[in-house]
Amino acid sequence: RLLPTEQLPAANALNSVTMTSGTMIGPVLGGLIVGWWGYQAAYLIDAVTFCAALYAVWRLPAMLPEREGGKRGRASVLDGLRFLGTRPNIRMTFFSDMAAMVLAQPKALFPAIAVLWYGGDAKTVGLLVAAPAVGALLGGLFSGWQGRIRRHGLAILTSVAAWGLAIAVFGLTRNLWLGLFFLALAGWADTISMVFRSTMMQAATPDEMRGRLQGVFIVVVAGGPRLGDFLAGTTADLTSPAVAITGGGLGCVLVLLLLALRWRGFARYDARSPQA
Repeated sequence: RLLPTEQLPAANALNSVTMTSGTMIGPVLGGLIVGWWGYQAAYLIDAVTFCAALYAVWRLPAMLPEREGGKRGRASVLDGLRFLGTRPNIRMTFFSDMAAMVLAQPKALFPAIAVLWYGGDAKTVGLLVAAPAVGALLGGLFSGWQGRIRRHGLAILTSVAAWGLAIAVFGLTRNLWLGLFFLALAGWADTISMVFRSTMMQAATPDEMRGRLQGVFIVVVAGGPRLGDFLAGTTADLTSPAVAITGGGLGCVLVLLLLALRWRGFARYDARSPQA
């Protein structure tokens, strides 16, 4: 509603940069404030900045949903799920994201990997956790080319496949810096996928359903990685971390291929005529 459709990829990339830089810079600032002035000062600053953000949101003007034909508002979030059931392109954005988050999510194994593969310690775990965020930040900063892409469905399939392959190759590496490179590459691919998935959902969804789908999106993003952590940990316990990570990355690509073959129209999605 606020931006022209052609500017949505840039806006979503900027949103990714904001989120990623916040998660990287915030803990550093928090640690410095705790070290200088203690925990009470840190929590006080946190409370003040939250109040400032809430005040800014409160001052925003109302933007009621647009409804065609005077239809009444949907009262249940289940309408969002029912809407997805009739919109294959939007549904595929969720399916592709779930394939990446559930099948190729190695984060829970980073502490074990740091010790078993690299002979490291907590600092090594920190590097492993930071690498995808660094890649995501770079992907957001160098995202100008994404505004020229029209085949958003094909871009999502390509970037999610790149995530899965990067994770699979990471599972085969035993050199720390090479492993960090592939994790950063995965983070970059994830940002590209996020930009196009968000843009497709915003552009191809009726205004009155965007809030409902955003609610479904939050549930998927919050729950998918946790399910992926459980799956990776369980698989690693039954086999090995290498099998869990490499197998998960290849599994992500395989599932994505099956999804693309099932809903072939997704790869032909054109941003110039968005169809849900």
